[in-house]
Amino acid sequence: MDRPPELDYVLPLRWYDDTDDRALDELTGYLRRLSRHARIVVVDGSPPALFARHARRWRGLAVHVPPDPDAACANGKVAGVLTGMRLARAEHVVIADDDVRYGPEELAAVRRLLARADLVRPQNHFSPLPWHARWDTARSLLNRGLGADYPGTFGVRRSFFERMGGYDGDVLFENLELIRTVRAHGGTEVAPPGLYVRRLPPEASRFWSQRVRQAYDDLAQPARLALFLSVLPAVAAALLRRRPGLVVAGAAAVTALAEAGRRRAGGRRVFPWDTSLFAPLWVLERATCSWLAVAAALRGGVPYAGRRLKVAAHSARRLKVAAHQAWRLGAAARAAGRQVPGGGSGSLEA
Repeated sequence: MDRPPELDYVLPLRWYDDTDDRALDELTGYLRRLSRHARIVVVDGSPPALFARHARRWRGLAVHVPPDPDAACANGKVAGVLTGMRLARAEHVVIADDDVRYGPEELAAVRRLLARADLVRPQNHFSPLPWHARWDTARSLLNRGLGADYPGTFGVRRSFFERMGGYDGDVLFENLELIRTVRAHGGTEVAPPGLYVRRLPPEASRFWSQRVRQAYDDLAQPARLALFLSVLPAVAAALLRRRPGLVVAGAAAVTALAEAGRRRAGGRRVFPWDTSLFAPLWVLERATCSWLAVAAALRGGVPYAGRRLKVAAHSARRLKVAAHQAWRLGAAARAAGRQVPGGGSGSLEA
């Protein structure tokens, strides 16, 4: 019997046309380097012509498959993750978007952390850094200043993922859904602020197209949403009362918080000094887009892949209730000698 690999790397992918496929050479080079350190599973939801092209280029580099039909869900990335985790053989698995670029040291660090955790949340940083990537980096810095950022990659223990039965794919903010599902099942999560993993920046057009959609994520975090919804009224009130100093003070406080996030855990080596200065602009952008996100929610959800997604992510309370109910049903079934699909999963998807 073949010895299981020490690390699997699951890459959910969906490119829509030849415009996306311009990155094929760069991604193939990355997969070639990555294959020296991990077994790669690419779950490719691209159209048939692109899928066939990818299959030719990645033969021998990766297990290359389409998403399983029974894993289909509104969020195509989750369908790719669920399919890839079924094909994983290692206990330690890295899940990463197609723009994430690990080095050997980062992979080894994730493996070490998975020896004592069920979910590892690294910190992404953009490189190179065009202006719109610096703008979006301000979001990461503010998240770091208040806690931890939401990356495009995770490390997971396969056995724990299987026990919890995966996670719900009919949500927009799939990363938060995964984090909350792991917590609901009693899993251990670590988010080391100094584990930096490079990420390629999107094109500027894609950056602009995602503004409202990313703001929609905050519907899963009501306190955060309320804060951003209050920004524009507060700025307008200060200006109407001819008190611009309040606006300047607010901008200075936001910049200071971003700078604190930049300096945390040696962040200055990957986050340039000027990225903190974009924080007030990012807050104004998110404040504006939050109102547009609420309007989208009232219309039935935010547009995503040809449909509207209503739910950003399920509440931690709802996921905990689902996990507890599933555990009770699973225990009862096992006592009666019956098998429960997914091990009695508490994921809403299962």
